[in-house]
Amino acid sequence: MTKAPPAPGGAFVMHHDPLFIPVFITLFKENHMPGMNPSEIRVAGTGRILIAKPGTSAPTDLSTAEWGAGWRDLGYTSTDGVKFGRKGKTANVDTWQSLTPARTIYTERELTVKFGMLQLNEDTLPFFFGGGTVAESDPKTSVYKYDIKTDQGEDERALGVEFSDGADIKYRIIIPRGLVTVQDDMDLNRKGAIKLGVTFTALAPQKQDDPLATWLMKDAAYAASAPAPAK
Repeated sequence: MTKAPPAPGGAFVMHHDPLFIPVFITLFKENHMPGMNPSEIRVAGTGRILIAKPGTSAPTDLSTAEWGAGWRDLGYTSTDGVKFGRKGKTANVDTWQSLTPARTIYTERELTVKFGMLQLNEDTLPFFFGGGTVAESDPKTSVYKYDIKTDQGEDERALGVEFSDGADIKYRIIIPRGLVTVQDDMDLNRKGAIKLGVTFTALAPQKQDDPLATWLMKDAAYAASAPAPAK
């Protein structure tokens, strides 16, 4: 004995035909809220952050593990992971005829990426301080030197973020051009690892039609909404 879909009054009626079960399942799927799908919830279980010089070729898919020549992996980062920010400022167009704005226009929009690096090396230290290079000052004693200049200039970089959720789902986010705009305070103490916390801000692309950032997704959740490839 199975339950049929609700009657017009809202009550369930009993149905004795076992062949009705497929029909009931179909009706349930058709009336089930399509927006609620736990299989589309994503957790950035693990990932990595990479940098390169602006203009370096970036991956166009997720078929290969490596990003290619010119990309440098920044190594371990804090458990905070990566925080993306998308902020904007607007200005209202007010009119004599209305108490509410007739129009709102964007005066500023920015895309930021915030994270903390836990490794100290020739890639992370200059990236944190805004440019320059680490040089070996004395080959005989393996001493290295990094100078922080009064005017470091603008240290533009390309940034890549990659994360996985299990074995089958992988994301890559590519920002072709940007720079570190905020450095967090660096704590030197015996209570924890040194963290190089930065906020990376995307800059306008070199070409007007190029994207500010690109997301690449190996994720079946997008298959239903993805447009068919052009023939």
